[in-house]
Amino acid sequence: MSGTRRKPGRLGPLVEGYRLRLLSLGYTPGTVRGMLKTLGRVGRWMQAEGLEPAQLDEVRIERFLSMRRAEGHLSDLGLRSFVPLLQHLRDEGVIAVRTAAPLTAVERLVVTYRDWLINDRGLAAPTVLRYENAARRFLLEHAGSVGKDDEVHVELLTGLDVSQFLLAECARVSIGAAKGRVAELRSLLRFLHLRGLTQLDLAAAVPPVAGWHHTTIPKTLTAGEVQRLVDSCDRSDPIGARDYAIVILVARLGLRSAEVARMELGDVDWRAGEVLIRGKARRSDRLPLPVEVGEALACYLHEARPPTRDRAVFVTCRAPRRGIRPDLVGDVVRRACLRCAMAPVGAHRLRHALATNMLAKGASLIEISQVLRHQDLATTAIYAKVDLAGLRTVARPWPGAQR
Repeated sequence: MSGTRRKPGRLGPLVEGYRLRLLSLGYTPGTVRGMLKTLGRVGRWMQAEGLEPAQLDEVRIERFLSMRRAEGHLSDLGLRSFVPLLQHLRDEGVIAVRTAAPLTAVERLVVTYRDWLINDRGLAAPTVLRYENAARRFLLEHAGSVGKDDEVHVELLTGLDVSQFLLAECARVSIGAAKGRVAELRSLLRFLHLRGLTQLDLAAAVPPVAGWHHTTIPKTLTAGEVQRLVDSCDRSDPIGARDYAIVILVARLGLRSAEVARMELGDVDWRAGEVLIRGKARRSDRLPLPVEVGEALACYLHEARPPTRDRAVFVTCRAPRRGIRPDLVGDVVRRACLRCAMAPVGAHRLRHALATNMLAKGASLIEISQVLRHQDLATTAIYAKVDLAGLRTVARPWPGAQR
């Protein structure tokens, strides 16, 4: 009787393929055995219900889980744990790929706008997402369907619509976020005008947000504090070796979090001692690979990086194996701060620290701009304020300061 219960039922022919897929994604053999055991339970339930593999979907998985809970199996996993199984069945053509609901007129316009942001303006994915979300909110509130025609009436937009939207948005966000809303709305209105969807260029009706740039000295870390963060990573541990390589890249080359996450295996030219950096706006630059950085990368790739077909340099340590997300870089730096009993900072603080350290050693702003890959030298000019010794030589005496 126990042998019968262990049979995988209707999903029996899929067991081997699913096992190989899970192993290729980096799941441990013990985890794979548990997931195959769950597959068997589902398969036997389907056989009892008279269901074929092609009929399995999220709704029927929920029915299976409800049955398990009714039988008292309260510790069973939720629907999310069945995502790998359903994805495998879809990839193998066993069940149909889910089709999205028909797009509304607003969504169709947003899709076109997204393509313009990517192909014409070359914006990074996180920026595109922000601009897209802002466009969707504005269009739904001020240019959505009138009556029942499901149309986008952007030709009826006025400066009053623009002002009302911004007033509502700015009332609930900070000054920095409000400036972002202004940029996002201007971009949408410029797109609508360029495509001939609005007669007037309403981007000119977007008012600026009051605020002054670069009024404070950039916060930074000392060279000693940066070194403490680097040394805090345990290179004998696979996760520590990965984190060490990440922190070294940010601290020594001043990479942004997204640039670290985008690095691929083919981007490192070991013979030439260079690394390709995929920066903002689809810009690519080659930087020299310092010995310390190269050794950290080589150690991680040879001894700590999990086996996976993913071409990303840095991959997740847990299954499913895939390239890291940019926010993990910030998490790595913050964990290093906690180990050093320092106030948590983001990865960008290390970029500031590199610029400040270069300035202290006599580098010019142009040289710093080249290392940080700033498109506008004005962006680098903020670091002139941290050169307090240099500023004292050009500062004029304050009237009445000396008696």
